[in-house]
Amino acid sequence: MISQAEVPVLVEFWKPGCGSCRALMRELEKLEHDVAGKVLILKMNVEENFQIPAELEIHSLPALAYYQEGVFTRFIGVLERERKSLDS
Repeated sequence: MISQAEVPVLVEFWKPGCGSCRALMRELEKLEHDVAGKVLILKMNVEENFQIPAELEIHSLPALAYYQEGVFTRFIGVLERERKSLDS
């Protein structure tokens, strides 16, 4: 589970056919080697796994979710940011 990860977790929510999602994914893939062991980067296809993005109120793509020490931060587009505890 993400909440039990020993390092912070960054999740990209994406779907096939989303050009912005592919561009962000390429940038994250460049970072993966540099942050190995420090941050776990995961990718979630919202067309295959729709329940989790729905629970997190992900309505626009690409979107990122960052989990660290039980705190969830969501970034959608460039401007929106929300923080909430994973316990709520």
